[in-house]
Amino acid sequence: MIFGNPAKIDLAIDSRAINFENPTGARGAGGMAANGRKGAPSRFVDPGEHLVLADIAGPGKIRHIWMTFPPAPPEDMRGLWMEVFYDGAADPSISVPCLDFFGLPHGRAAPYASALTAAQEGRGFNAYFPMPFARRVRVELHHAGSQRTNFYYQIDYTLEPFDPDEGYLHVLFNRENPTVPMRDFVVAAGLSGPGRFLGCVIGVRVLRDGMLWYGEGEFKAFLDSDSDFPTICGTGLEDYACSAFGLGPHAAPFGGVPVHVAPPPPDGQVKAFGSDMPDFVGFYRWHLMDPIIFRTDFTAVIQQIGAVYSRSPEYLDEHYTPAGNGWRELGADFQGSKYAGLWGGLAERRDDYCATAFLYCRHPQPVPRLDPALALADIGLRDYEVDPSA
Repeated sequence: MIFGNPAKIDLAIDSRAINFENPTGARGAGGMAANGRKGAPSRFVDPGEHLVLADIAGPGKIRHIWMTFPPAPPEDMRGLWMEVFYDGAADPSISVPCLDFFGLPHGRAAPYASALTAAQEGRGFNAYFPMPFARRVRVELHHAGSQRTNFYYQIDYTLEPFDPDEGYLHVLFNRENPTVPMRDFVVAAGLSGPGRFLGCVIGVRVLRDGMLWYGEGEFKAFLDSDSDFPTICGTGLEDYACSAFGLGPHAAPFGGVPVHVAPPPPDGQVKAFGSDMPDFVGFYRWHLMDPIIFRTDFTAVIQQIGAVYSRSPEYLDEHYTPAGNGWRELGADFQGSKYAGLWGGLAERRDDYCATAFLYCRHPQPVPRLDPALALADIGLRDYEVDPSA
């Protein structure tokens, strides 16, 4: 079981919760505002403001983080970001946009549920990552958006002995806008083992270039002494998300696509290919049943490769850089008259990629601090989207 034995009554655990009704998590100190009549469920947070949401003396373990804030344009939704500091460290081991932490890139909320994260009804944001700490943990909130927001949260945690076999959760954000052709986008790098890659949340802003499909790039995991080639190599972007032949909106325990923003198709059917390709896609992948363990170091990357076809191989040569085995006559490989006379194959491409990577490491380590300007660029509402704050 992911979260242990629910029938076990463990008296070594001291159950606590922190929110605005009990900002210290102290026993017998919850709901004291307004004589216990719901005096402090939330508070307003202004642009540029910084809050300490929790400062907990350990040893212990954060079990669940819940947040909510009113719907707003993407730049304001992603403008709320969080940092986590372990054991008195001056630098954070988590520094990411809040929504990305909950599995939702591009500043867009959507209803879904996975084994570790959920956005219930698209507005109750939940994360169930176990977050052990030996001496202390501090959770901070930053507001880089432009609008005042009404913020609610709760951090459920336990005070308990620290298990030296468990790791500290590290979460780091990376974005490349746009990517460089033939240079794989880095999902995670720079942390030292022993450790475990728990998974990632990937966002793609698809840059339209006439291709049929954007998601042929492979996920690769380089473990320890791997150099030119990885130990783990996938077969395509949608395959890494545990789907196949396209990447439409759906949710499952270990992989799914909660964010899929595309113009309304004329026939009402959501498609992944051709003119109906989305503008924004966000998916998650959790390695719970298939753990990825590293001993010294770890790097994960995703290629940017697409698929394209034309009746003229000369047109392909002029407009695209082939990947894989180059161009081929599709009618010779696929049955069906629609492929007759067509040439195509895999092609190098560039898109706008972001990644939120989740890793457990034996010792707390600093991660790159979030650059809000980088996170918020080019994610505005498209003209066919409804303003969530309207």
